[in-house]
Amino acid sequence: MKRQIIHIDEDRCNGCGLCASACHEGAIAMVDGKAKLIRDDYCDGLGNCLPVCPTGAIRFVEREAAPFDEAAVKAAQAAKPAHCDPMDGCPGSRAHAIERPRQASAADAPSELNQWPVQIKLAPANAPYFRGADVLVAADCTAFACGSFHANFMKDRVTLIGCPKLDEGDYADKLTDILSLNDVRSLTVARMEVPCCGGIERAAQEAIARSGKDIPLSVSVLSVGGRLIANR
Repeated sequence: MKRQIIHIDEDRCNGCGLCASACHEGAIAMVDGKAKLIRDDYCDGLGNCLPVCPTGAIRFVEREAAPFDEAAVKAAQAAKPAHCDPMDGCPGSRAHAIERPRQASAADAPSELNQWPVQIKLAPANAPYFRGADVLVAADCTAFACGSFHANFMKDRVTLIGCPKLDEGDYADKLTDILSLNDVRSLTVARMEVPCCGGIERAAQEAIARSGKDIPLSVSVLSVGGRLIANR
């Protein structure tokens, strides 16, 4: 049957997961860091997901689609484990309690921050510290999750931070300006394992492509407990 149903523009999706949280029926899921309409018959066409999308990636279209199956939705909801909150669609907003062994206090370690400001949107693209620099683009949470972040990631690098889920706009434009105006030697992305952090990785990839330069890119993925789980 032809009916009104949502359409998600993957190019505009920043992977924040807010739409998946807003869809009580479970029609939307995060797949490889992008929101996907996984079940036409779970989409009621009411559009609770539209107003929460920060990038305008979701719109209504009229196309051939399976009719909304309310019974199937209720059965799927009933089958979820009792501890599963239907509003926890974004792994980046789920609660995690992290237990660590207590250690004796130690003297303050020196900071490895080499410049200011550090927020991506505040850093001047033509700042002299970018010239010939190795640049770290880090998700806000990484330094808090990883105790050795200064020594392992920030040392000898210019550090930029941001949160693709909470900040408005796209970092790709600013990063493109930085790479285009300066002889940046390398770009390192440090991100969390949660899907919404994929936005910061994609922005770095897009910025390198737009700059037209052959800049080495490495990506480190941290678990919510601060463990390095991937290097690529």
